[in-house]
Amino acid sequence: MTDRIPATLIDSIDPRNPIRLTPAQAGGAIHTRSFTGLFRNLRLYGAGTLFLLFFGTPWLVWGDHQAVLWDLSNSQIYLFGLTLWPQDFILLSALLIIAAFGLFFITVLAGRVWCGYTCPQSVWTWLFMWVEKTVEGERNQRIKLDAAPWSLNKLWRRSAKHGLWLAASLLTALTFVGYLTPIRPLAGELLSFNLALSSGFWLVFFTTLTYLNAGWMREQVCLHMCPYARFQSVMFDHNTLNVAYDSRRGEGRGSRKKGADYQAEGLGDCLDCSLCVQVCPTGIDIRDGLQLACISCGACIDACDSVMDKMDYPRGLVRYASENSLAGGKTQLLRPRLLGYAATLLLMLGAFVWALETRSLVSLDVAKDRTMFRENSLGQIENIYSLKVINKTQQAHRYTVALADSAHLELQGARELQLAPGEMRSLAVSVVLTGEPAASSPEPISFRLTDRDEPSSSVSTASIFVAPRQR
Repeated sequence: MTDRIPATLIDSIDPRNPIRLTPAQAGGAIHTRSFTGLFRNLRLYGAGTLFLLFFGTPWLVWGDHQAVLWDLSNSQIYLFGLTLWPQDFILLSALLIIAAFGLFFITVLAGRVWCGYTCPQSVWTWLFMWVEKTVEGERNQRIKLDAAPWSLNKLWRRSAKHGLWLAASLLTALTFVGYLTPIRPLAGELLSFNLALSSGFWLVFFTTLTYLNAGWMREQVCLHMCPYARFQSVMFDHNTLNVAYDSRRGEGRGSRKKGADYQAEGLGDCLDCSLCVQVCPTGIDIRDGLQLACISCGACIDACDSVMDKMDYPRGLVRYASENSLAGGKTQLLRPRLLGYAATLLLMLGAFVWALETRSLVSLDVAKDRTMFRENSLGQIENIYSLKVINKTQQAHRYTVALADSAHLELQGARELQLAPGEMRSLAVSVVLTGEPAASSPEPISFRLTDRDEPSSSVSTASIFVAPRQR
């Protein structure tokens, strides 16, 4: 006979707290309510700074070129006074790894705040939501407009909203493409309707992408497309700060009059006003606990604090808190995992700065001719080489080419050259055997390129010299 677990049928709905689906759960459109507060202001200041940097940087000029430019046609990256070549792209890879560790660090410390404050998807979504509110009105007005039949008023407002969205998307696309091709000529071509096919394609592509992501998909990107939302939870621990609802203080929920003895009625501090849901850009109810869709923007904190202020209750019913603090314990900020990420991040930053400071500002590549060797008109054994020299600086330099520590070998051909800023030049030279050949062949040799303007700056590249073996 199998033992059965006794079960009791209960009413799953508390009359005081009926189950209500959020807009995200119901699959409907999310219309956020306007609000004010500390975290909204922080987000506005952060977004304003990001917009200023993003839209303003490509218009800056450094010397005779754009200050920040990924020059695809010449395979160069300009970062103010710094020029990076394909040989330096390992530095960009290192920078991406450092950024990833920085994201890990901030996630362990304070959860998904990157998404709520600085992620481009979130920042542009907030911008498009502000445009929507400005054109169509506050939350209730937008809900009514959605439900209303089509009219001239609805057509005008929708047209104005989408027109402004497209304008913002086009400006975003122009700026983004302006980091890949000089933005001033690009803007001139756009205004004169004389765009090249490739530039026009990318402008249309990024305009469409921005319009769809920030205008239509919005929270769906955070809910279903963002990979960070999927793996962020593995970096959380019991001391990670997240936007959380203090259920011990808030339950049970219910409305009441200001000044009433609500605790005698068995009520907690939560008035069940649902403002925390109405301001959430992903449409979740923070009172249901930590959720995948929460981007830690703090909007629900601002909304809840405003209600607590009106009721003369202490702030913090919804706040940044760890699981330990919600359970009545203390949050341990300095913990081994976080310190490990911090130490690794500082070490990587130091190594990156050192690599950037010590990298060679001239590049020398040597390619030996495919023929093993030949005999010149003087009867000497000769090897042919192709040298590729790149001036990585933004100033003209003079260079000298020589062989390093090869007494029985002599370099033939041009030994001096002058390169303009960022110039790359190929140089054909030969090396002849002037003394007794080495005991073994091929023999290792080294080409040295020295900056005549800065003799302490030089670079060497190894190759081989092939000669007949002695019998």
